[in-house]
Amino acid sequence: MPLSPPARVKDYYKRGWWTGRTVDDVFREAVAESGDDPAIVDPLNRADLLGSEPQRWSFGELNGRVNALCEWFAAQGLKRGDRVVMQLPNIVEGVAVFLACARSGLILSPVAVQYRKHELAQILPLIEPKAFLTVTSFAGHPYAEGALAACAAHAPDAVVGCWGDNASEGAVSLDSLGASDADSGPLGGKDIDPNEVLTICWTSGTESAPKGVPRHHNHWVFNGEIMLEAATVKKGEAFLSPFPMINIASIGGMVMPWLIAKGVLVQHHPFDLGVFLRQIAQEKVVYTLVPPAVLNQLLKAPEILEKADISSVRRVASGSAPLAPWMVKGWQEEHGVTVINVFGSNEGASLVTTGEIAPDPETRAAYFPRFGDSDVWPSRVGTSVRTRLVDPETEKDIKKPGEKGELRIDGAMTFDGYWRKDGIDTSCFDKKGYFRTGDLFELVDDKFYRFVGRSKEIIIRGGVNISPAEVEALVESHPAVREAACASYPDERLGERVCAVVALHEGQSLTLEELTAFLKEKELAVYKLPEKLKTVDALPRNSLGKVVRRELNEAP
Repeated sequence: MPLSPPARVKDYYKRGWWTGRTVDDVFREAVAESGDDPAIVDPLNRADLLGSEPQRWSFGELNGRVNALCEWFAAQGLKRGDRVVMQLPNIVEGVAVFLACARSGLILSPVAVQYRKHELAQILPLIEPKAFLTVTSFAGHPYAEGALAACAAHAPDAVVGCWGDNASEGAVSLDSLGASDADSGPLGGKDIDPNEVLTICWTSGTESAPKGVPRHHNHWVFNGEIMLEAATVKKGEAFLSPFPMINIASIGGMVMPWLIAKGVLVQHHPFDLGVFLRQIAQEKVVYTLVPPAVLNQLLKAPEILEKADISSVRRVASGSAPLAPWMVKGWQEEHGVTVINVFGSNEGASLVTTGEIAPDPETRAAYFPRFGDSDVWPSRVGTSVRTRLVDPETEKDIKKPGEKGELRIDGAMTFDGYWRKDGIDTSCFDKKGYFRTGDLFELVDDKFYRFVGRSKEIIIRGGVNISPAEVEALVESHPAVREAACASYPDERLGERVCAVVALHEGQSLTLEELTAFLKEKELAVYKLPEKLKTVDALPRNSLGKVVRRELNEAP
């Protein structure tokens, strides 16, 4: 199924943003040049989670597994453009499925392992899959049984395949697939068009039901090229991928850069700090992607890092929540690690602040490049990502420093609209063709934006807007706080007031009075001070690690 309009494809080819390479083209190049080199490594604790030993495959061995999966898809009667649901942890088989779909001309829809009956009932009718690939069980949950039940109710034509012992009745065991030397090529014989849909990922659903985000080969290859420029990983060096392979963070931020670099992809899932640090040491990882809360936690626990060997790490990407300036500065000055600030979404919103763009770590933590102006950012990514700030009420462009507005974005990484059974929903774009992100930014100057918060997250106290992200960053800098989020609570006089929800380090305590005194020392404006404090064991998060803000007020 072609996705982007022909005029856009022609324009982006002419500009050199898209190259016309498919994901399979990139993979075949890696196999040809690095067939015997290490390619992909399982989580070292796979046996504990799945009951099977960790795998380590070369590019040639991975290619054999991809061929076998292509043959299996054909044997099951799948046709070009059919959808395949994948519900797997970060294991080597997941990457093989992705590459097999890319080679066969199938559309892969990866879903989070946290998804259960409710989410699957929303997704399956939208994409009508012909196959559902999973594991028999993972961390004690019977995934194959869940897939069979979901498909029986919502996708009766889908075959369920699974890895793992004791496959459920009705599911096809994939353990015996092994590897194949036969190269079957695309289903139907016709070459893959790089404009064909390759994946349908799902929005995190913090505000509503998940939405399907289709992306084609051109999207993914370009995304990988841009993130590889930021990561600066060389051939044969190791990436550590702790984010589930279900969205742009993992596929665009890890899998595609690894494939283009011909590096080593080290899988990790679910997140376990001890295992994570051991993998860095064993595999000599140079680049990884880590949530801000983990980076904060490690800097506040030097006794953990003293026992770990992280000397190979050069760069770490982080995002999904604002970065604390003290954290970015601490990693750079104490450990020589450059933290890259990434703002992105499945839809293709992508702003990346590297050490080259902002050498000062505190600037890098707070600001994102104002891409789209070739005079300011003449690089390939700087011109291929077009941005504007807009007053959402008047739709007028914001051009005065200090003013805030909704970020609108367009360009080579931006998707073409949400998936619908009867076509693509483009209502999320404005009249100029820019995607409405729903995120508020402040115009700093000609070069930079500053993230303010989600437009629906802004707290309005007495008619004055308060950015939760700003307050959260300061609250998280308190020594007792492991992670924090801010939400509003109703007030008859002011409309809303600020509530801080915090998870504390073990053995620590914190009162509202102590927090207020700390924030006053930071010279936070009085009207922004939290007036209520809730302590929780952990912040409510969705499958992508983002804080589910609607649940903050439900915290005890």
